[in-house]
Amino acid sequence: MTDPRGPTTPDPSAAASATGGRRAAVGCVLELLETLILTLLIFVGVQTFVAQPYQVEQQSMEHTVEPGEYILVDKLTPRFDRYKRGDIIVFHPPSGFSTGPEGDQPFIKRIVGLPGDTVEVRDDGHVAVNGKELAEPYTFEGQPTTARPGSNRWSVPLGDYFVMGDHRQASTDSRDFGPIAGTEIIGRAALRYWPLARFGFLPAASYGSTSP
Repeated sequence: MTDPRGPTTPDPSAAASATGGRRAAVGCVLELLETLILTLLIFVGVQTFVAQPYQVEQQSMEHTVEPGEYILVDKLTPRFDRYKRGDIIVFHPPSGFSTGPEGDQPFIKRIVGLPGDTVEVRDDGHVAVNGKELAEPYTFEGQPTTARPGSNRWSVPLGDYFVMGDHRQASTDSRDFGPIAGTEIIGRAALRYWPLARFGFLPAASYGSTSP
């Protein structure tokens, strides 16, 4: 039967509304993707150039930093403020010494010797740098420092650093693998942010002058 009202024509306003709705939906999706990508880029940029979270898994820095604690590794300031003796750093250990399940678990230690220094572990359990004995109140329960068989004196090459853990008897460090290359340092251990009860900055030790 023929519609007495005659043939119907599409409502242009309805079509325009549907098209506008689709465009708005596509626009929202694109805006969300742009936000996610920008957030990801900022996150990657911050971790690469500014600061990186790190969970301590080793006992070697007890009681300064305990296993299971979370810290922020400062990657920014070392670009204009050189590493100092007493700084706590996170770095990639030499091949064969990593303890991580994937074979690349960073270490956390304290810088004891700078490029050009001579580091000596003495028979009385103390450490000397350039002939000057260090005061090390941070060592675990005041335990003495012992050398490894075969060597108790190291000359630190230019560009390298001599590192040791504060828990000397539970630390694999430069006494085992020698000075580390500065290029292997990830950054300074700057801030402990978990657990909250121990929240705070990790200050470097101060030794005074031990220049050669």
